[in-house]
Amino acid sequence: GGMEAFAGDPWMLGTIAVGVFLGSLGFPVIFAILRRVKDGARLSVHAKLTLTTTLLLIVAGALVTLALEWGNPATLGAEDPLGRPLTASFLSVMTRSGGFSPVDIGEMHGSTKLVFDMLMFVGGGSASTAGGIKVTTLAVLFLAAVAEARGDNDMHAFERRIPTDVLRLAVSITLWGSTIVAAASIAILQITDAPLDDVLFDVISAFATCG
Repeated sequence: GGMEAFAGDPWMLGTIAVGVFLGSLGFPVIFAILRRVKDGARLSVHAKLTLTTTLLLIVAGALVTLALEWGNPATLGAEDPLGRPLTASFLSVMTRSGGFSPVDIGEMHGSTKLVFDMLMFVGGGSASTAGGIKVTTLAVLFLAAVAEARGDNDMHAFERRIPTDVLRLAVSITLWGSTIVAAASIAILQITDAPLDDVLFDVISAFATCG
């Protein structure tokens, strides 16, 4: 029965979620945190961006999942109201790369699947066990949009300037990732005649190594 047997079990879900969270941060970030704890070393901009963006995506994903699936009797609606936030948070963490689920993903609303598609496409941190375009890529694109809206020529994060070539790399990664997902989706749609939301979910979960 997979993870469905452990629905509402905070020990099992919590342990797996912590493992997936740490694996999705990336080894450079984990080493930076250890140096911070041991020697008091400052965290790099990369580590701060990875941690901040990852935590924001997990919280946002959990809240959106909770809102969209709260009344779905085939998913969160079948659980105790106190246990639904746990399941929603677990599912949000799993979009980093874990891919486990205590509920039937196939019974989720199309809107929830689309949210999961976006979260999986982003994935985890650089040099991590996660796939996707990476959270730092999303962060750089967001910072570029903010700088453009303010009329600034440079991007800044945590009082540090981010070089322009980093933005070029982020745009390239996003473009190539989108192209791969689109081409694969078109091919599978042509072969299987399956619904678009199911095909897109499967393609992005493979792209992001979510299983």
